[in-house]
Amino acid sequence: MQDLDLNLIPFLVALDEKRNVSSAARALGVSQPRVSTALGRLREYFNDPLFVRTSRGMEPTPRALALVPAAREALDRIQKGMVETHNFDPATTTDTFSIALSDVGEIVFLPPLLRAFAQVAPRAKLRSVSLPPTGIERGLEGGEVDLAIGYFPDLAGSNFFQQRLFTHRFLCIMRSGHPLASGKLTLERFASCGHAVVRAEGRSQEVLENYLERHRIRRRTVLETSHFMSLPFILGKTDLIATVPHAIGYAYAAEHASIAYAEPPFTLPRYDLKQHWHRKFNNDPRTTWLRALVSSLFNDERDEWRWVPDAT
Repeated sequence: MQDLDLNLIPFLVALDEKRNVSSAARALGVSQPRVSTALGRLREYFNDPLFVRTSRGMEPTPRALALVPAAREALDRIQKGMVETHNFDPATTTDTFSIALSDVGEIVFLPPLLRAFAQVAPRAKLRSVSLPPTGIERGLEGGEVDLAIGYFPDLAGSNFFQQRLFTHRFLCIMRSGHPLASGKLTLERFASCGHAVVRAEGRSQEVLENYLERHRIRRRTVLETSHFMSLPFILGKTDLIATVPHAIGYAYAAEHASIAYAEPPFTLPRYDLKQHWHRKFNNDPRTTWLRALVSSLFNDERDEWRWVPDAT
């Protein structure tokens, strides 16, 4: 089989269906000599005339009669596979879509995505994964991860595409009855109080830490933690404050009556949240659909935190 040119399979099937070289050429959209050449190669490979002229036209030999069903099945499977791959249907897919997210990213992105999936892809599943930068790169390259959504500055090489979704910033959060919850937060008050500092795998906190280091702003760190999720419960029962992405600050203040937020006493840099994918899957129908869904749900106009007024 390694010596058989698989491009000859359509010629074999067409000759069987038309029983005429000219008719087979028209069906295939090629010249008559090309069909004659293909038939000659098939005869040589199988050491059989395959089709012979009779009073009723070209008739298949027993060898051809044995070959044609397998050739037709192979051709049908190839054509069907290509069509099914091209025509991705979210309404019927049972695929699992894997997205790399930080824990903050899960709060921002998963609820709208789950609502949208319930409407347009009800049989599909979502999987959120948390990986180190090298793991995300390998996952995107190998297809185990479909998208990385959030702040991933390492995914900037030529093998990765990206699309900006919206821009986020930072807020300070604390318990509602905290002495700093009323009035404007000053740099002096910020530096003097105790801080809960998150050291998570998510990269957005690096923007904050790098800014503080460059401007030599010192905090009195009382707690270091790897998790954002415990902050409302810790801050609600202590006098610690934390500086977090503003989406999570607004979310905690909305969901926990014990949490208040305030603007930082300095102008912190903003950072873009993007979706990232590997160039290998740029034209893949299922990931193209997923990227379009993400960009329709998350953009400057639909940023649900955009319209929340700043604290004063």
